[in-house]
Amino acid sequence: MDSVILAQWQFAATCVYHFFFVPLTLGLSVLVAIMETIYVRTGNPVYKKMTKFWGKLFLINFAMGVVTGIVMEFQFGMNWSEYSRFVGDIFGAPLALEALIAFFLESTFLGVWIFGWEKLSKRVHLFAIWCVAVGSTLSALWILIANSFMQQPVGFEIVNGRAIMTDFSALLLNKNVWLQFPHVVFSGFTTAAMFVLGISAYHLIKGNNIDFFKKSFKLSSIYGLIAIIMVIGIGHAQAQHMVATQPMKMASAEALWDSADPAPLSIVSIIDEKNMRNPLTIQIPGGLSLLSYNRLAGEVKGITELQAEFEAKYGPGDYIPPVTINFWTFRFMVGSGFLMVLIFAIYPFMRWRKKPFENLKVLKFLPIAIALPYVANTSGWLLTELGRQPWVVYGVMKIKDAVSPNVSAGMVLTSLIGFVLLYGLLMFADVYLLVKYAKAGPDALETAAVGVGYQE
Repeated sequence: MDSVILAQWQFAATCVYHFFFVPLTLGLSVLVAIMETIYVRTGNPVYKKMTKFWGKLFLINFAMGVVTGIVMEFQFGMNWSEYSRFVGDIFGAPLALEALIAFFLESTFLGVWIFGWEKLSKRVHLFAIWCVAVGSTLSALWILIANSFMQQPVGFEIVNGRAIMTDFSALLLNKNVWLQFPHVVFSGFTTAAMFVLGISAYHLIKGNNIDFFKKSFKLSSIYGLIAIIMVIGIGHAQAQHMVATQPMKMASAEALWDSADPAPLSIVSIIDEKNMRNPLTIQIPGGLSLLSYNRLAGEVKGITELQAEFEAKYGPGDYIPPVTINFWTFRFMVGSGFLMVLIFAIYPFMRWRKKPFENLKVLKFLPIAIALPYVANTSGWLLTELGRQPWVVYGVMKIKDAVSPNVSAGMVLTSLIGFVLLYGLLMFADVYLLVKYAKAGPDALETAAVGVGYQE
């Protein structure tokens, strides 16, 4: 392997590790804030107990997200110096604002929230957790503004071999941002909802703290159902935007080798990338046209035609991303999403039927279902990034031109192995702590350092 491939693997590994924690932080910060809001408004002590318990798990997860995120940014200067040199004037601005505005807001008020239980009034303490939630969301926004420039570069011109920002507002108003950002945020809400739902189901099966976990189950079901419906709706709009701005990504996600009108939607396919064909496929006629244009007719360009167009526009080269990976990550993401709709609908359905839900046999499968949003999140990011290959900045800079010229393959391999092993240990520790405290339940945390009460 050369340094380019290894650098890609290193960034992919740290990105996957980092994004394992980020969605839960996004969603759980808001869900914990909602729990504390209900407590402050109603005075019901169960919701105070819920805030502390789920807040403890939020804090464990938050710490790992910070560690992995910092290392990711260092890689831009270490492994991707040519990329940093080329787009640093643009890419650096939103990342700097993320640190200066969002992360400082989030981390400062998180400290206030952790240590303010005995010192602050109810409303001031509640304000602190909402600031944490807003900070987490703003952090995602600035990072996705940077990432969206890579997906759909706007507001720049190339001067002396470097991309120079000419319109900061274009960067902020980039259409890709306002599709990608809500999709990621609601995916985080979905992750948190499934996390709470699965743990609540575990305790309901065990008969532990029934009132506490029934309330947690109900709240997370409603929260999650709204979130996953938003994820699917925005994801549909994203797919249509992808057809217009990154047609090769959509073609590879469907393993569509030849242009078609109407274009079929593949359910499953056996893909032969070498010979550019699918020996076996199960399709829905017109399904891809419906996904792309909201009608059963409409041409979707295939990989072979797009490859020829790109060669004519950008010069000779291979512009085809890894089709098999993109095809299956798209299906893992979508399949997990629709399965979560059914899971979150359990409580509303049982309430409509006016029947209790806490004794349902299906609850024993819900702790395992905690994995579903993680599968969807990871698959979605792999599709987002791998589907853009060979571009690091779409249509502007290729990956092979972005890597650091003076970093050898041996250097990257050594650091890659180190990161994977270290992050593996940290993830094991994080999951161990989450499982330990989740199983222990709220009663075991009554004397935890989160605090014991408000100043009235």
